[in-house]
Formats: sequence, C-alpha cells, structure tokens
Amino acid sequence: MKINENTNIAMPIRNMLAIIIAVALGIFAYTDITARITSLETSRELFNADLLKKSEQTTTDQEQYLLLEELYKTVEKIEQNQEMNMTNKVNIEFLKQQLTKALDDIEKLKDKVRENGNY
Repeated sequence: MKINENTNIAMPIRNMLAIIIAVALGIFAYTDITARITSLETSRELFNADLLKKSEQTTTDQEQYLLLEELYKTVEKIEQNQEMNMTNKVNIEFLKQQLTKALDDIEKLKDKVRENGNY
C-alpha cells in the first residue's frame, strides 16, 4: 500500500468531529495549565521579593526588640511591686490583729483601774 498526498481516506464525519473536539480540548487544557503555572510562579517571585525587602528592615527590627525588652523590664517591675503589695497586705493584717488585741488589753486594764477606784 502506497500513501501519498493524493491518497483518499474514508472516515465518518462523527469521528472527524470527535478528533477535532479532542484536539481543541487538549489545546485548551494545555493553555489553562500553562497560565496557572505562570500565575503561581509570578506570585512566588513577588512573595520572595517582599520577603527580601522585609528582611532588609533591620533598624525597624532592632527598634522592636528594644521596645520588647523595655516591656519585659516593666512587667518584671510590676510583678515585683505586686509581690511586695501581697506581703504588705499580710503584714497589715497581722498588725491589725495585734492592734485589736492591744486595744482590747488596754480596755481591760482601764476597767481594772476603774474597779480599784483610781482614776
């Protein structure tokens, strides 16, 4: 069998349309996948560029570290102050009890002095 440009092929139109539609769908899918890959690569490059820009901002980072350090110092001072206030509260309660006891003792002594008749 010899095949050349003048060789006739008999094919139903339905098969020819199916082949044309399959080729068109393949081209469409290839174009869509290529566009999606290009979009992802572009967004990755932009993200990397932004990341590099942000990493070059060392002065801002140093300022933030200084502010954080100052905040930690302030929080430590506040914690120490709260601990002192807690111990002060315990001391105040103890002194309050002692003062109440002392006042009761003074009243008892006054009553004894009054009973003796010596004002």
